[in-house]
Amino acid sequence: MAEIEQRNLVPLDKLRWKVDPATLPFATTKDLEELTDIIGQNRGVDAFRFGMGIDAKGYNIFVTGAADVGKMGMVRQLLEKASRKQQPPSDLCYVNNFKTPEEPILLTFEAGEGQKFKKDIEEFLEDIKREIPQLFESQEYINSKNALLEEHDKKTRDFFKGLEERVKEAGFVLVNMQMGQVQRPDIVPVVDGEPTHLLKLEELVEKGRFPKKEYEALQEKYKELKEEIDTIFMDVRRLQKDVKTKSEEVDRLMFMNTARELAMSLTDAWKEHEKATKHIKAMLENMSEQLDIIKMIGQPQMGPMPGMQLPAVNAEAVLHPYGVNLLVDNAERDGPPVIIESFPNYRNLFGSIERVMDRSGLWRTDFQKITAGSFIKANGGFLVINLIDAIMEPGVWQTLKRALKTSELEIQTFDPYSFMASTGIKPEAISMDVKVVVLATTQLYHMLKHYDPEVEMIFKVRADFDSSMDNTDEGVGEVSRLIGTYAKKRDLKPFNNKAVAALLEHSVRKSGRQEKLSTSFPVIGDIMAEANYLANNEEQEVVDAEHVEKALEARIYRDGLVEEKIQEMIDRGTIFIDVAGGEVGQINGLAVYSTGDMMFGKPSRITCTTSMGKEGIINIERDAKMSGPTHNKGMLILSGYLRSHFAQEKPLTLAASIAFEQSYGGVDGDSASSTELYALLSSLADVPIKQSIAVTGSVNQNGEVQPIGGVNEKIEGFYKVCEAKGLTGEQGVMIPEANVKDLMLKQEVVDAVDKGKFSIWAIQNVREGIEILTGVIAGERNEDGTYPENSVYGLVDARLVSLAEGLRDFGRNNSENNSTGTSEKTENDDE
Repeated sequence: MAEIEQRNLVPLDKLRWKVDPATLPFATTKDLEELTDIIGQNRGVDAFRFGMGIDAKGYNIFVTGAADVGKMGMVRQLLEKASRKQQPPSDLCYVNNFKTPEEPILLTFEAGEGQKFKKDIEEFLEDIKREIPQLFESQEYINSKNALLEEHDKKTRDFFKGLEERVKEAGFVLVNMQMGQVQRPDIVPVVDGEPTHLLKLEELVEKGRFPKKEYEALQEKYKELKEEIDTIFMDVRRLQKDVKTKSEEVDRLMFMNTARELAMSLTDAWKEHEKATKHIKAMLENMSEQLDIIKMIGQPQMGPMPGMQLPAVNAEAVLHPYGVNLLVDNAERDGPPVIIESFPNYRNLFGSIERVMDRSGLWRTDFQKITAGSFIKANGGFLVINLIDAIMEPGVWQTLKRALKTSELEIQTFDPYSFMASTGIKPEAISMDVKVVVLATTQLYHMLKHYDPEVEMIFKVRADFDSSMDNTDEGVGEVSRLIGTYAKKRDLKPFNNKAVAALLEHSVRKSGRQEKLSTSFPVIGDIMAEANYLANNEEQEVVDAEHVEKALEARIYRDGLVEEKIQEMIDRGTIFIDVAGGEVGQINGLAVYSTGDMMFGKPSRITCTTSMGKEGIINIERDAKMSGPTHNKGMLILSGYLRSHFAQEKPLTLAASIAFEQSYGGVDGDSASSTELYALLSSLADVPIKQSIAVTGSVNQNGEVQPIGGVNEKIEGFYKVCEAKGLTGEQGVMIPEANVKDLMLKQEVVDAVDKGKFSIWAIQNVREGIEILTGVIAGERNEDGTYPENSVYGLVDARLVSLAEGLRDFGRNNSENNSTGTSEKTENDDE
């Protein structure tokens, strides 16, 4: 057995990958050239560059990878380099639609031209604000108005010429009657020198105080004169309308002549822009229609009470509809925009339409209240968002998909208070040409793809960033340069080659394989910052390996409360763990615990009891509904192994219950399946297992031990328990041989192995493992199908035969007893 143990011992040099600082070609990171390229991500970088380069609909980029590989930093670096080679996109402006104000018009300009157009319009409006009020106060304008009024007065006098004398001769007098806001001329008969209304005369006639014939004559005369007066009044009204129309036409002609003169430079500057020219023309036409309010700019207003004056008409309010809303200004860009939206809610991404409440309590808005979001500002360039942030915001994901599918965006407000009375606008849609980059974990990507089949249509490129890179001389050199670059950019102290070696070794441990280096460079950067802090506290000029080790230990200490509590329970015997002696059907399995911030391993006692029966292997965790599907699968594999090795010539009849003792949180994974098999074989063979050895590894139906995860944490967890209880030199851990390349044990464990106080065994199959655990040969199958008598397999086979025969004999005897009892009962019944 000693030979087997020696043969399966893992050599010391394979327990940890190490870097000799002397082999690193630098003394400190000051000597290293700065790294400008992305390292260790060839697949992801190539895919990303392909997505950036291809100009076709739907080729947006979905970036996936672990959360700590620095996806955002790599994406930013790639986009900035690519965008410098391209032209900046167009400016976007919204202007008023004078025919349909609720549908603002979109104007598109070359980069920088939008700002110029807005400035030109503002200068024109300043000229209007200054010149137009003066125009309507000029002597020329006053003379024109006076001429119209004189002509009106002359024609009015001509209409009423001689009318007053005829009315007087007929015994009437001319008066003005107020009818609402309009005064109309009327006539009233004169009786006894006093004007008297016909209605009053009618009352006098009825009372006999006025002659009836005279009243009827006055009435007939009144009708004749009234018809003539009404005709004259209508003529006067028509004359007034004509005068007003002519006055307005004069105002319009004078305004248009002046406005066109003021807008001449504006029109010449934008004559090549068809849509802008059309807008300028529409703006002048609308101004001519709004002259009444424009003429009042700067003029005081009369209040509702006589003598009361209101503040002067605000020019900005009057000219507000003629302004320009510069939605996107790319004047200062030298390439396509690269926008990283850290808060991708609906408003920040797609813009909104602001509203103000008027005096009547209604919410109102106009084209000037339209604001752009980052999606619009990124038009012609790149937009980067984090998926988990975007899909949690109401309306964002659906709107984003719709815009990418249609290549258009119509700005609207995502308003949960849409039930409130408001005036809405529908701006002209914007043509979108944005390359959207979405960042997510691999799990989230697959989940979204499963539930939303449209993802493949709009994100046709997936850039998958790896969590590790090859551990080669070239890779070591690149990571060393990256460490030096981090130190320079973050103003850290120089790291000597010993400190860099310690960081490289931690990178290998984090990757989980000796032939790999971790690409979780942000985590490496954090460790560097913490080591730099420790070096500052010690007033050291250079960061050494000691500082890196202390930083790593401090991280473990900060996050190690749960591990410490579990270890305390093991130390005081609350959790039963034996690390010496031998027990039948009992073995130390190894489990990995994850608290989110860290992983650690701890042993767990696994027991097995066997008896006569037909139940087979009973998974107590499964029956208690505390077992996951992978663990259940591992337990079923044990039955397959037993049938393969011990049930070829006889039935497999047994009842074996296997349990993780003191497990209250559920069990999953198959990494303990080989451990459970050893406990089962020990119980069947009645051979004790060494409690000084902990075991991990999954098993297949052929008995081959398969690799598992967390091998370093599991070994270190059992080592801590043994160290606390006292190292004897017989303790150790048995792992699958395939996991040897994953070993990156802490130095204290390596030192214990070097001193002979702890051991690591690597095995290929269950046969090797059971021999190490029991000290008894496993046994090879003979030609007749049997195993050597004193071997583990021989004892197991004999026990299974005994259980099968015992079950058969028990069934036969029970059947005979039942038959005898039946016969005796029949005889008694006959008697």
